Amino acid sequence: MAAFEWIRFLGGSALLLMGLGIFVVEMIGVFRFKYVLNRMHAAAMGDTLGIGFSLAGLILISGANLTSLKLFLVIVFLWFSSPTASHLIARLEVTTDQEGEKHYRRLPLKELEDELKEGEK
Repeated sequence: MAAFEWIRFLGGSALLLMGLGIFVVEMIGVFRFKYVLNRMHAAAMGDTLGIGFSLAGLILISGANLTSLKLFLVIVFLWFSSPTASHLIARLEVTTDQEGEKHYRRLPLKELEDELKEGEK
């Protein structure tokens, strides 16, 4: 039984370290990117993956109990709420950006189809 506990502890520790590594990459992305949508993408991906791995590690270390169920429900809630909130914030940024042409270009569907046809030739 002690071997099973050690395997569970090492697996949970590995998931926690992976979550920590994702958080570090997220912070680097947030500070290095200049445009707000790029920063937000780095932060949202880090939140979803980093918290997911970290809480999965805690679930594995904790074992099968009520605390694990609560941590799993937190993961589910964050997986639904974080992308939704990020999408709404991104949409607000795109609609209120005064210098939109500086960061991205608007491409009508007809022009996109023409570019794709030219690329196939």
